[in-house]
Amino acid sequence: MTVYAEQLSCQELVELVTDYLEGALSEEETVRFESHIGRCDGCQAYLEQIRQTVALSGRLSAGVLSPEAERALLDAFRDWRSS
Repeated sequence: MTVYAEQLSCQELVELVTDYLEGALSEEETVRFESHIGRCDGCQAYLEQIRQTVALSGRLSAGVLSPEAERALLDAFRDWRSS
């Protein structure tokens, strides 16, 4: 049995959750991630919330934005990125 380096912090888990759900973590990272989930109720709840969000968003139909609304969203995003 391999002993892996330090355990993940909650912040590190949050940063890795998408890769975990996509199966993109290395074996070592997966073991560290699952070890943390096994002992941290808050991160267990966070992971479940992310899973539910992904499942629910997959059931949404694509809406059509008016050109004005699309432009406003893009402008807001550009403003946010430049700040």
